[in-house]
Amino acid sequence: MAVGARSGHEGPEGQPERPDDSGSPAVEGASGSASESEDGSAATERAEQDAKSKKQRSFWKELPILIGIALVLALLIKTFLVQAFSIPSDSMQNTLQQGDRVLVDKLTPWFGSEPERGEVVVFHDPDNWLAGEPTANPNALQTVLSWIGLMPSAEEKDLIKRVIGVGGDTIQCKGTGPLTVNGKALNEPYVYPGNTPCSVDEDGGQFKVKVPKGMIWVMGDHRQNSRDSRYNQMDKHHGMVPVDKVVGRAIVKAWPINRWGTLPVPDTFGQTGLSDQAAAAVTSPAAVALVGAVPLVLVRRKRKSSK
Repeated sequence: MAVGARSGHEGPEGQPERPDDSGSPAVEGASGSASESEDGSAATERAEQDAKSKKQRSFWKELPILIGIALVLALLIKTFLVQAFSIPSDSMQNTLQQGDRVLVDKLTPWFGSEPERGEVVVFHDPDNWLAGEPTANPNALQTVLSWIGLMPSAEEKDLIKRVIGVGGDTIQCKGTGPLTVNGKALNEPYVYPGNTPCSVDEDGGQFKVKVPKGMIWVMGDHRQNSRDSRYNQMDKHHGMVPVDKVVGRAIVKAWPINRWGTLPVPDTFGQTGLSDQAAAAVTSPAAVALVGAVPLVLVRRKRKSSK
């Protein structure tokens, strides 16, 4: 019995149980996963940093392109759509003050639109009207900004006045007024307070003119302080402004901000009958010729058919 008991303890079944070693690889695997996750997060951070640096580099590479596009757009807008102009004198008071900035519509003339009575227009000097006026001396930055249209031009010789008459109109100033267009008296509330619509002087304040086709007659709202069509009747256009010299219509007072506002056509230019005489004057020669030609053509055709 004793032997049997001893042999039973010494046999394989009798060996004392050893701890299970299966847990060791699991522990090693866990530690390996932790280090891998640390490496992964570091790689992610590096990737994010690389992406940020690439974005920064790409922004600085694209910035000159963006600036170039902006300049081209500004130049196109100035050339074809809208341009800013600075008011250089008091000749359009109180509608416009010296130093005001106005935006000028340059688009509609491209589609054949011509100036109309009552509009405030900017036009190139038609024949040395600005002789003796001081010339601005802009610095390099102002020159560049004005070239692309971000600032009013300081070098271009442009004027701004109100259109009083267009092709075919007869305009007259007699005494102190009122100013008449095609025999219709104009009520002009925009004339500078204290001024009279017409000036009594021998230099051009008293006149009666007929505007040729393709021309306009312009006057300043500050009637006694405006060297306009009245005082340039000795030039090659007799005080008229060729339509092709018109840059565009001033539509908005943009600066200073407290003077912002539109520049509409006054109601006085919409009165009944104002355009009738002008239209007749412009079209009557052609109309008479057409009326006279039609019967002659009909008679000639009738004679040919009878033969």
